[in-house]
Amino acid sequence: MGLEYIIMLAVIQGITEFLPISSSAHLILPAQLFGLADQGLAFDVAVHVGTLLAVLFYFRRDFSLLTYGWIRSVRGGRSSQHARLGWALLIGTVPAVLAGLLFNDIIEQHLRSTLVIAATTILFGLLLWVADVGRTERRKNRDMKLRDVLFIGFAQALALIPGTSRSGITITAGLMLGLSRQAAARFSFYLSVPLIMAAGAYKGLELYQQGDNAAWSAVLVGTAVAAVSAYACIHCFLKILDRIGMLPFVIYRLILGAGLLWIYWAL
Repeated sequence: MGLEYIIMLAVIQGITEFLPISSSAHLILPAQLFGLADQGLAFDVAVHVGTLLAVLFYFRRDFSLLTYGWIRSVRGGRSSQHARLGWALLIGTVPAVLAGLLFNDIIEQHLRSTLVIAATTILFGLLLWVADVGRTERRKNRDMKLRDVLFIGFAQALALIPGTSRSGITITAGLMLGLSRQAAARFSFYLSVPLIMAAGAYKGLELYQQGDNAAWSAVLVGTAVAAVSAYACIHCFLKILDRIGMLPFVIYRLILGAGLLWIYWAL
């Protein structure tokens, strides 16, 4: 891969991982629509590591508190708000991990297509709009119960379908549960950490088993660019979220989905 292509894919991953517009769709489409080479497993792992580093660094204080609280609770100490959040992230990740293990081959073989991406981009974009318009903003993350965490967790599992958007579907679920935009977005970002870790470990193991002779310069550049772009994306998204809401992202998804349908039928 050329340097320009590496940077382009890393920026796409960094930005779309946390915006409600689907990172998988935007990484699949360049190869399918323009005949570009697949980025390879090593690069895929690299950009996931980059986005993981970004969210961990941006929320470093929150994660240090919830990690400390969770460890205390495991050791039998007093449960705290941060400990409960730590458990919520672990529990909320289980549905997506199980779904990935059970349905990964089916998804890879049958659902990574332009038509599927177009359909899910439009469908879940409209669902995001409905959830945002009907939001009540009466609850915060600390108010969530086990059933709420599982609801968001099962919603996250749907993001295995390309075009759904992990952040989009989890924010949608949070808004439907009465969370504020900020609370829904932050929980979505927190919830990305264990899932990205699990996906990175799975892909890393697959890479090790394949004995992939990776171009490590591309891997390092991809990691760094994805980390910087993801950090900037998180910061800007949280700053403007309450002012612009979800409508711009919904409009983008509808335009993208319509364009993909046109391309699909034209081809």
